[in-house]
Formats: sequence, structure tokens, C-alpha cells
Amino acid sequence: MCSAPPRGGAGGDTDLRVEQRAIVYTGAMRVQVPDVEQAAREAIALTTTAGGFVGSDQRRSAAGNATAELTLRVPAAKFARVVEQIAELGKRQRQEISTEDVTEAVIDLDARITTQRARVENARRLLGEAQSISDLVSLENELARREADLASLEAKQRRLADLTALSSVIVSLVGPDATTEDDASAFGFVAGLKSGWRVFLISWTVLLTVLGAVLPWLLLLGVPLGALVWSLRRRPRPALVAPPADGTGRGPADPTGGGVVPPAVSPPPQAPGARSAP
Repeated sequence: MCSAPPRGGAGGDTDLRVEQRAIVYTGAMRVQVPDVEQAAREAIALTTTAGGFVGSDQRRSAAGNATAELTLRVPAAKFARVVEQIAELGKRQRQEISTEDVTEAVIDLDARITTQRARVENARRLLGEAQSISDLVSLENELARREADLASLEAKQRRLADLTALSSVIVSLVGPDATTEDDASAFGFVAGLKSGWRVFLISWTVLLTVLGAVLPWLLLLGVPLGALVWSLRRRPRPALVAPPADGTGRGPADPTGGGVVPPAVSPPPQAPGARSAP
């Protein structure tokens, strides 16, 4: 939150411009309290006293580990004070406050609504002056379209006015036994080990789930398929026939069943005039 400049002199005009700014405040905070239920009641009382209301209320009771998550709508002028009062209910562990200046959007929306209203009135005037059925139908369609556009702009205007008038803060109240830091933001070896173990358990759960879904189909299709393979393997195989002689030097098969007859070996040629051995 920025403080306004001192009043008086040139600062008066600055104060006027600052007060006319349309600011949307949003926040989230986590507070550790001794008694979650009591703290939730006090936070709601602070909100209603400031003129706000409770948008949502979610609680979980677990002795010292109880939690409560409240979405509070607080008037923008009292937003900062209510947030600090809620933080004093216990130990503030985390707080995030953001602001958005929507002044230009509000000014632009107001101008568009003024123009659209004038267009609607013009269409209504022309509709009253229509002389033919075709002109009447055309003007009625045009008037309906312009009125729909005007209704849409007015709905945006109401929504924007609600956001600027009532700011939202999400308050998480935790018991004394709750951890002081979020597990999602934890780093280091232990955090990685825990994350890996969770992934391991999830993987096994998914694997067993898939196996349970596929197992009936395996039994239904696997048994007939296995019987078919077994019957095919039990069939007698045809006798093997020896291949005919080819150019590899192997002779024909022995008709007596002794295997392949080796080819005859011719004696090497002798030189002219050489005598053969006795």
C-alpha cells in the first residue's frame, strides 16, 4: 500500500486523483493459530464488522492439525486493516497482496455505456417512425442487438464495480501441529526422496491397475492360442530329402542308406616319359 501525499497546495489535486483511482485488491495469507475454530470465528467477525462478508468457508477438523480456508470479501477502504487484524490472530507464515489499477477500464466502460444507451434510444425513436413492415422488422432486430450489447456492458460495469468496492482475501488458518512451510515449495534431498517415493507408489498402482484390466483378456485369448501352438508342435514332420548333387563336389546319395557317396578321385596326370610306380 502506498501512502497518500500530504494535503494542501498542489498535493490536494494529487489526493483527489488518488482517491478517484479504481484499485482491485486481492490477497492470500496463511496463519498458524492455537485454535482453528476460534480463529475462524474471529476472522469472520472482523470481516462482517468491516462491512464485508464470507465468500466461502471450508474447514477440516483434525485436533492440532485442523485447517480452515476462508474467502473473505472486504471493503477496499478497510482491506489493509482487516488483513493485519487477521494476521494478529496467530503466527503469520505467508502473505501475498496484489493490486490492479482498473481506472482506465472503468472510464472506457462508462463511455461505451453512454454511447450505447444513445444508440438504443435512437433505434427506439426510429422504430416509432417506421412506415413499412420491412423497416419495422429491420429496426426491431437492430434494437434487440443494441439492447443486448448494452446489457453486456452494464454487466461488466457491475462486475468491475464489485471488484473495486469489495476486495478478496483467501485466509488459510492452520493448527499448531501443521508444518511451517508448504511441501510444494520444499527442496533438497529429503523432498526429492519423498517425491520420488510417491511417484514410485503411483507407478506401481497404475501398473497393477492395468494388469488387473488386461489379465482376463490374457486368460481368455491365451489358453486357446497356447493349445493351438501345442497341437501344431505335436504334428509329425515330413522326412527330409537329400538335395541332388551340385557343383560343390558332393556325390549322390548312397542307395544303401549309408549317406552320400564320395566322388571318385582321378589320379594326377603324369609327365611324358615318366614311369609309373610298380
